Amino acid sequence: MAVYLDHAATTPMLPEAIAAYAEAMGVVGNPSSIHSQGQQAKRMLEEARETVAASLGCDPIEVVFTSGGTEAINLALKGLYWARNDTRQPVRPRILAPGGEHHATVDTLEWLERYEGASVEWLPLDDRGVLDLDAAQEAFAHDSDAIAVATSLWVNNEVGTIEPVAELARIGQDQGVPVHLDAVAAYGHLPIDFAELRRRTGSTAAGLVALSVSAHKIGGPVGIGALVLSRSATVVPLVHGGGQQRNVRSGTQDVAAAVAFAVAAERAVRDLDAERARLEGLRDRLIRGVAEAVPEAVLSGMPAGDPGRVASNVHFVFPGAQGDSLLFLLDVAGISVSTGSACQAGIPEPSHVLIAMGRSTEDARGALRITLGRTTSEADVDAVVAAIPGAYAQAARAGLAERATRLGR
Repeated sequence: MAVYLDHAATTPMLPEAIAAYAEAMGVVGNPSSIHSQGQQAKRMLEEARETVAASLGCDPIEVVFTSGGTEAINLALKGLYWARNDTRQPVRPRILAPGGEHHATVDTLEWLERYEGASVEWLPLDDRGVLDLDAAQEAFAHDSDAIAVATSLWVNNEVGTIEPVAELARIGQDQGVPVHLDAVAAYGHLPIDFAELRRRTGSTAAGLVALSVSAHKIGGPVGIGALVLSRSATVVPLVHGGGQQRNVRSGTQDVAAAVAFAVAAERAVRDLDAERARLEGLRDRLIRGVAEAVPEAVLSGMPAGDPGRVASNVHFVFPGAQGDSLLFLLDVAGISVSTGSACQAGIPEPSHVLIAMGRSTEDARGALRITLGRTTSEADVDAVVAAIPGAYAQAARAGLAERATRLGR
């Protein structure tokens, strides 16, 4: 039987979300239409928006449905950058972001740098993947009027480190800079309360103003996510056409996907504490098992049991072995894991996250990420522990391939 341990890439859709999705797809009506069938669709859509908002601690009007986390991140970063660099305003080319961000952020910022004249400044991480707040404070304080936006992962999607996002938001507020949080890897694993975090950090039009999530990471469908956007935030939209969502995102809204998203969001909040405790036990069992089975393996990020590590993530570096070799060998054994983010078009490269944490290119090529979820059992964990020594021995014999990559040249 196959063992699925790549929940950070996507997690199985909940049966109740599938049922709600199928039922909602049978309802005809554009939610922007004014006839009764359109209004029925709108009611379903807005009830779903209310449920998702409740799971994120924000007002329903602040939830902008998107096609997923990537679009939400693009809308936040490009939209805030463009709005903050309106021709009527002083030029603000600077963007601050920690090293090791998800490619949805990295590629967006590189695009802004290439085509929009942005100046991206990567803030340092320590060797466990934690943002250096002193360096962040210094970067914010230097010419803060020239900063358009700052962004950070809430949870690093590769190594599972929980970032000090409240402190970062507070620095942004103090310096008058809007802050966006990529909460895709945090959603369903940590409590998220957008309004409370804004209140604690004193946010108005600065500090925390935007937060991105995705439905398929919590048991909802692929193809829908959300940008939580404060009323105080001004963004230039990516897509124009009908202004259906606050004139921030145009396009006919996917009612069925929103309904299924809401079912998953409600379940994620209801089960969060119990599921986190269960996954922490499985995570630490897996970390101990791998460390005993392969003593050469080096855990990335925070140690087992540390509250700074998200409950679902286990990430090891296997010296002298290629991460994708390990992945394929485990796949042959019926075990699905990854070497990092699934959002790199299937192209294995050295982990840019590990490099940002100060690891060598060789280490960054030997990374393996194992992520747990709702369907994970002790038997799944034990199957990985049993399979890894043989896979590592075979991968180590093959060694590290010498090939040119963007990060390894």
